[in-house]
Amino acid sequence: QVQLVESGGGLVQAGGSLRLSCAASGLTFGTYAMGWHRQAPGKERGLVARIGSGGSTYYADSVKGRFTISRDNAKNTVYLQMNSLKPEDTAVYYCAAKRKLVQLNYDYWGQGTQVTVSS
Repeated sequence: QVQLVESGGGLVQAGGSLRLSCAASGLTFGTYAMGWHRQAPGKERGLVARIGSGGSTYYADSVKGRFTISRDNAKNTVYLQMNSLKPEDTAVYYCAAKRKLVQLNYDYWGQGTQVTVSS
């Protein structure tokens, strides 16, 4: 059974930082592409950042230069370092895994962690 468990969310002031973690189990973690998505109230869920099994990365324009995605295959964990946070970054952040980088849909999702940025 595949499990993705996010942690590290919380309340932070604008300009602050948070690091999200996603611990994976039940899958061959190193072979999966991993992504962080977010959903704000009243908005659709969207991709924030993605990292391939080989380490290639992608960022949404809204977070480029502020967020960094990384992975530790020895720990089966993917991270999202979020700096210079803005109130518009407030959302539930979800970790997801997919077998192939090129596929559109993700195969597995975590339950999400709330990030709230106060102005």
